[in-house]
This record gives sequence, C-alpha cells and structure tokens, in this order.
Amino acid sequence: MKCEGKQKCKLNLRVKAVLELSEFIHGLSICTISAGMMRNCQKISFTKTSRTKMSGLQVTVDNDCTEVSPSQQVHITVKTIPEYCGIMWASNYHTPGCIMEDLRRNVPECITGRLSYITNPEMKELRINVSDMLENHTYHLRLCHKDYICVGTGASTQIKKEQPVKSAVLRYSQPLPCLCIEGWSAVVDAPRVQVCPFKDRLEELWSGITFDPLEEALLWEPACPVTAEAGLCEKREDGTCADLPHSSQIVSRGKLKFAKVDPRPQLCMKFTAGSQSWVRCPFGDGFKAWDVVVTSRQGHQDVQLVSQVPATFSVGLCGRSANATCQEDARNVVRVLNATNLTLTGSACSSCLQVKRQDVNYAATVVHCFEQCSQESQDWTWIVLPAAVCLSGIIIVNLVLHLLLTVYQRRKRERKLKQTDSTLDSVASTTQTQHVLRGSLFLTDSPQCRSNEKVNLISNVRKRGSIKTRAYKVSC
Repeated sequence: MKCEGKQKCKLNLRVKAVLELSEFIHGLSICTISAGMMRNCQKISFTKTSRTKMSGLQVTVDNDCTEVSPSQQVHITVKTIPEYCGIMWASNYHTPGCIMEDLRRNVPECITGRLSYITNPEMKELRINVSDMLENHTYHLRLCHKDYICVGTGASTQIKKEQPVKSAVLRYSQPLPCLCIEGWSAVVDAPRVQVCPFKDRLEELWSGITFDPLEEALLWEPACPVTAEAGLCEKREDGTCADLPHSSQIVSRGKLKFAKVDPRPQLCMKFTAGSQSWVRCPFGDGFKAWDVVVTSRQGHQDVQLVSQVPATFSVGLCGRSANATCQEDARNVVRVLNATNLTLTGSACSSCLQVKRQDVNYAATVVHCFEQCSQESQDWTWIVLPAAVCLSGIIIVNLVLHLLLTVYQRRKRERKLKQTDSTLDSVASTTQTQHVLRGSLFLTDSPQCRSNEKVNLISNVRKRGSIKTRAYKVSC
C-alpha cells in the first residue's frame, strides 16, 4: 500500500522473480491482466556489462509498480526477453478485499464510513451518525430491505461535506429484520455499508395474514426473506395450539396459501424458525361464518345452527370432560343453507356439543357445553316436588271444608228465620181473635194493615222478648 496522505493510499502488486542470468537474456517482462482491464506489462532490462559479469549466477528481480484494486482477480505472467527456450512463469492472484481494517481506513475504494444509530420506537425514527467517511465528499443515506440486493423503501437523505455534524434522521414504517441503513460516498462505484437495527425482530414477520372470503383462502407473504415452517393449528382453552394434519409448508420468499379454510376464532397459523415458534390468530376479532345459537324456554334448551354460507357440518353430543371427544358413530352430518334446528338425542344436561365443518380442507372443532346439572339441585328437586303436591292437597281440602261450612251456616240461618215468621203469624192471629171477641165486633183487615201490624209485632218481639196483648194497637 503506497500512500500520498490521509485516505490517499493505493494498492500495488509486488512480483519477485529469481532466474539464472546468461548473456543471451536481456531482461524480464512482467504482465498482469484482469477481467475488464487491459494488459499491463512492466519490462526490466539488464545491461550488457551486467549480463557479462553475472552470467551463470542467480539474480532476484523485485517489481512493485503495478497498481491493482481491492478484491481483484489478477493473472500474472513472467517471461524472458527475448523468450529463451520457452521459459515462462504464470500464476493467478486475488487481491485482498475491503474487509481489512487498513484498507477501510486508507484506500478510497474501501472507505465506506461507520454508521451508528439511535432508535425512537414511539416516533418510528432512526437517528444516524456517520464517522470515518470519505473526506471532502457528500455522503448518501437510505433505508432499504435487504435481499439479493437492498431495495430502497423511499426514505433517503444526504449529508453534505460542509456539515459540521455528520448525522441525519430517517423514518420507518415497520421494524422488520431485513430493514437496513445503507450508506456510501458520492463517488463512482463507491462501496456501501449496511447496518440492520432490527435483525433479531423475527416476530414482526408474522403479520399481514389476509383472508379471501370468496375463495375461502388464507394468504400470507413474508415481508423479508426467511426460512421458516408455517402451518395451521387449533387453539384450545388451555392456551395450546394443536397442529392440524397435512397443513405444514416451508416458506422462504413466495406467497403462502391455504385453500378452503373455515374462518373461526379457534383457527390459527403457527410459524417456526429455528427453535422458536409464534402463533397468530387472524380470526381472533370474532369473525364467524357460522355459529351455534342456544335459547332457553321453560327449562328446555333449543339449539340452532346458523350459517352465513351453505355448508356441511359434523355434529356430535359428548360428555363433559377435559378432552371431550365424540365417537364417529355418535356424529351426524347436517347440511345448512341458512339456519337449522338441531334435535339432540339424549340429555343435553352436563354435556357438550361438538361441531366441525366438513366441506373445507382446514377446520377447527367448536365445542359448546350446556349448563351443568349439579347433584345438589337434583336432590332439592326430589324434596320440593312432593312437598308442593302435599301443600296443594291441603289447600284444596281446606277450601272444600270452608265451602261446606259456609253452606251449612247459611241453611241454618234460613231455618231460624222461617221459625220466627211462623211464630209471629200465630201471635198475630191470636191477638186479632181476642180483640174481635171482646168488642163483639168482627173486623176485616186490609192487606196494608196486616203488613203494618206484622212489622210492629216483629219489632216488639225483638225488643221485649214477649207480646203484651193490652198494648197492641191496630192503626188502620
């Protein structure tokens, strides 16, 4: 490396040859050639005096005047002048790359600058500081997604050579692991440096899952190149996600598609990269193409299967347990166009209904458990029911007895009134007879007189308890 000052160094190729000199060899020709470059030859000549004095001796020729570039493949040939008996030496040499620290600091073709950054997640900003950049040159910065090449995201800026503080701010939309900061000097074919702040944030890749309701397809495409395994799983109540059979696919760059999927909150996607796994549930917001609706009326539960699309279901009634499963012979296939009432065979008390869609490739089993009947409530039922029957019988008997007593009392009162009327009639007739006989006068009373007479008699009987004949007065 030959330097003329700071950051002004160049690489030169040194060739060292040893040969036996004779008076017929006038010199050496050292030629280099590389891809895309013209042949470059250096000639070293020996004087006639040197050839005569040193004939038959070994001499060393050292040449370092050929300029080369970093990471260059060079083909070298060394020949005698003139060519002597076909003597020639040839070799290939690969010059060192810019990964060497000395080259990155001193050779302009290798100076990329050093990047450091500070992240601001709330503002989604990256504050970038540049050091050891190529002096007296503008510096470029941008954000890009790293793949075979680094594809720009649109965020870019420049740091002018006149700026005293070599820093800039770039905004990002999502902290993807392939999002990198790229920087280079404003020179032709300048090398570039890349720093990826979020390279360990693999969890950011598992977003962007979409569902096509027309094709019933679940779609996902990685935002960054990644080698992972993706599959479908069924989310359970204990938080685990059981893999669905025949759903695993290896993904790298292309789009992933699961055809004919039943959209349910329990259906999720599982991603595995290395020893880590992530679960994402795209239907967790409550989206349902069908549902089981249970209504209670007068202690009876009506079950209805409602679907927004024509579908075929497998329905089974199972006992309540931690891992409730339905035997195949206990399942029924139901075709639903809009809504269908389900007739349950057996007692729904303390049991669960398992429903799974059959006309798709991937579906989760939905379990709906009915209200559990406790033994305590059943014991109370056997006590309360006979007591209610006995109490009803007692009430009915009391009502009948009360009715009979009321009838008896009413009839007894009527008999007493009849006896009183007959007694008054006999008293009135006796009194009239006495008056007629004493006065030797026969009177014929009018109906009005008889009526008044009867009233007076009844009142006298009730007040005094007896009738005095002398006080009786007929006012007619």
